[in-house]
Amino acid sequence: MALDSEDKAQVISEFQKHPQDVGSAEVQVGILSKRIQELSVHMENAPKDNHSRKGLVSLVAKRRKLLNYLKRVKPGEYGELIARLGLRR
Repeated sequence: MALDSEDKAQVISEFQKHPQDVGSAEVQVGILSKRIQELSVHMENAPKDNHSRKGLVSLVAKRRKLLNYLKRVKPGEYGELIARLGLRR
């Protein structure tokens, strides 16, 4: 399930560092987190939807890789991002 353009713009504006920032790791993690939340709700309503489950697992793995990159390169920003998203890492 893709995000609406309004939702995506809102997430980008929340996590961007400067006005033209649309692809930094922080923005990507924010967008992935929003998609993961929406897919998690869908999976609660449709537990036998294995195709969506595979997509959800791949999104979680992609977010984990980006977070590991941030942890390695920018530890301070990693901690702030984890706190803002409310993740348990």
